[in-house]
Formats: sequence, structure tokens, C-alpha cells
Amino acid sequence: MIALVDCNNFYASCERLFQPRYNGRPVVVLSNNDGCVIARSNEAKDLGIRMGDPFFKIETQLRRAGVAVFSSNYPLYGDMSARVMTNLARLSPKVEVYSIDECFLDLTGLGNLDSYAHQIRDAVIQNTGIPLSVGIAPTKVLAKVANRMCKRGRGVCVLDTDEKIREALEDFEVGDLWGVGRASVKKLQAAGIFTAADLRKQSVGFVKDRLTIQGVRIWSELWRQPCLQVSELEDRKKGLCTGRSFGKMTGELQQIEEATASYAHRLSRKLRADKSCASVITVRLLTNRFKAELPQTFPSVSLALDNPVNNAHDLVRVALKGLKKIYRRGFLYQKVEVSATGLIPEEEVQLNLFHSWQGPAHDKLSQVMDRLNRHYGSGTVRIAAEGTTQKWKLRSDFLSPCYTTRWEDIVKVY
Repeated sequence: MIALVDCNNFYASCERLFQPRYNGRPVVVLSNNDGCVIARSNEAKDLGIRMGDPFFKIETQLRRAGVAVFSSNYPLYGDMSARVMTNLARLSPKVEVYSIDECFLDLTGLGNLDSYAHQIRDAVIQNTGIPLSVGIAPTKVLAKVANRMCKRGRGVCVLDTDEKIREALEDFEVGDLWGVGRASVKKLQAAGIFTAADLRKQSVGFVKDRLTIQGVRIWSELWRQPCLQVSELEDRKKGLCTGRSFGKMTGELQQIEEATASYAHRLSRKLRADKSCASVITVRLLTNRFKAELPQTFPSVSLALDNPVNNAHDLVRVALKGLKKIYRRGFLYQKVEVSATGLIPEEEVQLNLFHSWQGPAHDKLSQVMDRLNRHYGSGTVRIAAEGTTQKWKLRSDFLSPCYTTRWEDIVKVY
């Protein structure tokens, strides 16, 4: 049996955890640059606030309804996620972290699953304060169904018999199935298939014709035939990217250079954390496509590195070189992205016979900067090209403190 543990309204729950005065009050969390809604409490959902609603369009509505608004605080969310996953790892022999707020547990061989699911839920809530739902079923797809159902009730749902599974699928919309996208939903609805039970009744040939082999796996899992195993090994990333919108549009090269250098530095930290080196760096500039009255351009360039690296200095140098190739005056840019592809493990780097490599010195310097920033706080030591004023930084007018990752923000009890 497989359990899917999902944190309820995770970002909103993290904000409420350290500010309990918002319990019972509508809460929304905004995307980078305070752009649109990316998380809602149940009270906010009841007000009709939708995922992706632009903040500037609903700001007046939120204020009138007394909705608490927060800018996204990813350091806080990431740390709370790690705490939840650590607790879950103590409660199952095999754990697969699926996303920042979801985790699959292999419960094979365990009995009295309903009671154990409540133990899991109570233990995590007790140790972290984050509310969650636990859905248990024979396969991953059915566990997703169970998890969706238990959000309506007491936080736990176990589909361990054919009768329970049949009843659950009768009212479960096919578009809510894990792995069924919008295009596939249109195909299925055109064929008269509206629920998961309708899909399960079809022949395997019909499913393969309309949903390819991925659809066959979903169909098989609906029939309690596991095709997707719980995997403890995370697949190696094929690429990494950093990029956020500017606080306000800008055409000044210096500000864009500072942002590019900062994102390249952040990208290097991601690479070192992943123990990977990049072979290709891509830089992309974007104007605001929602302002049709302004001239639009979306240039990008990819530069191959002489040697695969993950140190900050080499990546910043190459990223700035790429930026100068694509920057054009006369445009107001909204965003710059720096991405790394052609990733290979650190221990498998092959040097270039025709280029000298200064990597060891730069690698050591980046490691020292990492240690200082971990100890004294992110951004304490940075490359000069990142600038000091950073006027381009994104808006976060409703940012809460980093209660668990910054010394000065730790809650004090007297």
C-alpha cells in the first residue's frame, strides 16, 4: 500500500504557523514580485479567490474582505518542508519526496492502515504545526484520489477494498486524475468519459489510442496494478534555471547586469548543492508581454563553456558575456533568466585539452563564500558585479520574517 501525504494550503499554513492571529482568517500568498495568487487558505477559497488571480486586479476586493496578504517567502517554506519530510522519513521505510508539500510513503506490510495514517498525521502536526492530509491506496494514482477525497473530511482516507475504490471513482472527475492534462480531458469528454470510473471501464486499446502509454499506466493503476513505484533515488536534474521579474521594468544596462550576475551566482549555488557542473549557460531577456503598447523582444543566447564548472566567478563571467550579446537599447525589460544545461556530476568532469583551466582556485573561493553566507546570512558576501543598491530587486511588500533561517528573525519568548 502507498500513502500520499499532502500539506494543506502549504504556503498559507507556513505563514499562519508563526502568526496564529490569522487562524480562521482568509490568507493568500503572492508569487514573485507580488504578481498573482499562488496559495489560498480555505477561507480565501470560499470567497471565490482563484489561483493565478493578478493581485492588482483583486487588491481592493481583498482589502474589503479582510484578507491577509503575504509575499512568497521561499526560505521559510523550504525549511518547513524539510522539517515535514524529515518527520515522515521516520514513519516509513521508504519515502519519495514528490514536491515541496507532497510525499509518497511505502507502507507495504503494515496493518491497521487507518490507525497508522492518523498516527502519521498527528505526529507531523505535533512536531511541525503544519496540517496535512493522508491518502492511502494500492497504487500512486489511487493514493492521489484518496488524498483528494480526504481533504473533504477528517484528513485521512484509505481505499483498501474494491468497493471503496469503485465508490471513490464514480464521482471523481477525470480531469482531476494525476497525469491527465487539459488536452486529454477534451479528448475523453468528447468520447463521453467524464469520471475516473468511466475511464476505467474502457479497453486498454481505447486508452492507449487517446492517452498513449502514459494513459495506459494511469488506467492500470486505477485497476490496482502498480506501474509507478515509490523511488527513494531522485533522478538527476537535466537543467537548472534562476530568474525573477524586476521590481519595475528597466532598460538600464547596469541594473540588468547586476541582476544577471546575482542570478548567475544563485545558479552556481544550486549547481554546487546538486553536485553538478554546467556545460552550457543560457541567458534570456524578456519584456512585459502584457503591455502591448510597448516594443517587445525576447532575445536569448546559449554559450558553451570551455570546461564544465559550477563556481560563481566563471558562471557570472559567461552570463555577463551572454547578456552583452543580446542586450538592445530602446526596450524596457521585465525579467532576465540564467539557466544551466548539459549537467554532469562533479566527479565526472572531463577537462579540455586546448584550454587552460583555473577552476581549482575559483572553486575554493566559491566554497568559502558559501560557508560565510551560510553562517552570516545569504548575501553577506557576494561578487562585486552584483552591485550594492540592487534597485532591480523584485517587490515583496508583504514579506514575513524568515523565522527559521535567519538569526534576527527567530521568534523570542520572554
